[in-house]
Parts: sequence; C-alpha cells; structure tokens
Amino acid sequence: MTHDQDATGDAAVEIVPYDPRWPVKFAQERSTLSAALAHWIVGELEHIGSTAVPGLAAKPIIDIMAPVETLARAAPAIAAAERLGYLYYPYEPEAMHWFCKPSPAFRTHHLHLVPLGSRIWHERLNFRNALREDSKLRHRYEVLKVELARAHRHDREAYTDAKRPFIHEALRRVASDGLADP
Repeated sequence: MTHDQDATGDAAVEIVPYDPRWPVKFAQERSTLSAALAHWIVGELEHIGSTAVPGLAAKPIIDIMAPVETLARAAPAIAAAERLGYLYYPYEPEAMHWFCKPSPAFRTHHLHLVPLGSRIWHERLNFRNALREDSKLRHRYEVLKVELARAHRHDREAYTDAKRPFIHEALRRVASDGLADP
C-alpha cells in the first residue's frame, strides 16, 4: 500500500484544480464508447461529475453516463466495455452498471450505464447543470469536497456518502425552482 492508496489498494481521494483538458478527454472517450457500445446505447453520452463543471476542482476522473434502455438489456455491454479496459464493479447494481478505467488504484475514467429517463439519470444531469449555472453553489460544493477529501482521503465510500446531503439539498432546490428535468 502506498500513501496514495487505501488498505484495499484503491486510489486515495484527491481533489485537484479544474483542468480545461477534461472536456477534451471526455469527447475522446465518448467517441470510443459510442462506437463500442452502439448496440446498447439509446441516446447521447453525457459528461457528468465535477470534471464536467468548468472551474470546479475535482478528482481527476472523467465520469461518463451512457443511456441504456434497461440494465438487463445492457448486460452484454459489460463485456464490450471490459474490452476497452473498463473494469466492471457492481456498485449500485439496481441503478446502473458501473466501471472504472484502467484500475481502482489509478483511475482516469468512470463509466455509468444508466437507464435513460431513470431517477438517477435526471438527478445526475440536474446536479451537474445546477453547478454549471450557480457559482455560489459551485463554490460551496468545492469547499465541501476539499474538506471531505482531507477527512476521508483513504475511504472513498465515506467521502461519497458525506457529499450526499449537500447533493440532495441542491436537487430539492432545483426541483422547487422548477429547473429540474422530469
């Protein structure tokens, strides 16, 4: 185990300043994924997560959400993604097929195969869009992420769990303002 990994060999949580190359990296990977997963994808791939928000510090991992009709029908896409170097992990398996690339110890990409129109599909897009549109919300989220990364450097699950109340509150506000997708 190195100082940049936890006891399981997973990468430590590290927040870095925004990198303007992140959208380019998304576009490159979107092209590859769109071709390889064309049989299962039912819409445009979306750049989600903090790397999709200009100016926001983030873990330097490109999160990609790919719309599928159903998780059951998209199950064969798991093997196709694995051929591209993605490692499947049953994280929230009732909501998505989730992958990291190239390894848990060094992540450059996360892939989320999510049913188009599902709750998680809309929540992820609504939160990303809220952060893009509201500089105060974006700043508060960045401060929280930096604090949580310090507190949970070697516990990714605790880091993710600790962000949830902020995200849920932001989504409630978006919904009450009538800005959310259905």
